[in-house]
Amino acid sequence: MNSTNLNEKKVMIVDDEPNIIIALEFLLQRAGFVVTKADSGIKALELLETEHPDLLILDVMMPGLTGFEVAARLRNQSRFEHLHIVFLTAKGTERDKAAGYATGADYYIVKPFDNDLLVSTVKEILTYG
Repeated sequence: MNSTNLNEKKVMIVDDEPNIIIALEFLLQRAGFVVTKADSGIKALELLETEHPDLLILDVMMPGLTGFEVAARLRNQSRFEHLHIVFLTAKGTERDKAAGYATGADYYIVKPFDNDLLVSTVKEILTYG
């Protein structure tokens, strides 16, 4: 897949922290991705009815539904089998990471995160998938 194809890829950011959403949106748009945003797991599930992102960047600790719960719901629906999930969270223990991968994550990044690593990880997943 060449870079022009990556520019057509859609990423949804799901985080309850407005500053994280702003920072991620800036980074991802600068890298050429189309970005949508949700400030809760419930809102993300609603948006996924009409939005069709290629990748979800998902926080774990959110009110309502946790990121783990959102991922588990998505992985139980065949229509989301091709949706890539990257957890981006402050929950960084080995147990947390294992839970993230068990719910179907493609990758797990702990906050604070390196901007370049995040963007390159998204590009790599969407290229080699």
